[in-house]
Amino acid sequence: MSPLSAPTVVSSIASPSDADAFRALNEEWISRLFTLEEEDRAVLGNPFDRIVGPGGDVLLARDTGSGAVVGCVALLAYPDAVFELAKMAVAPVAQGHGIGRQLIAAAIDRVRELGGARLFLGTNSKLGPAVHLYEDAGFVRITCDRLPVADYYARADILMELM
Repeated sequence: MSPLSAPTVVSSIASPSDADAFRALNEEWISRLFTLEEEDRAVLGNPFDRIVGPGGDVLLARDTGSGAVVGCVALLAYPDAVFELAKMAVAPVAQGHGIGRQLIAAAIDRVRELGGARLFLGTNSKLGPAVHLYEDAGFVRITCDRLPVADYYARADILMELM
């Protein structure tokens, strides 16, 4: 992948090739920094059934010059209008261009469109730049008792919620 040739635009997942890009972007960073868990494989392997079908979305950032997918973020739907911001990734060549900020802002807007009342995420202290982006967007740290799911990723040592 070459460096960004133009600004990026964010849109919802729409094709099998979009799903492949979503999977590849996430498998790269998760495998490099952590261990790819079974739940990762399930969600990344079938985002249309596992994320979109239950009422969530996958947003992709595309280079408007080449059309290449350079970033992504998933919004997983839970009962009671709760959403999880998950599986955010920006291609290494595209980092430092504001794409993470663009994806987070688009995700927050999309949650509102979907009728969400609460947005949470789990991340890891190794991902300092991501934690900083989340805090800049208004996310605050929460304790595990505030988490709306019982079983969560082992690698998530920081839990956050949008306030």
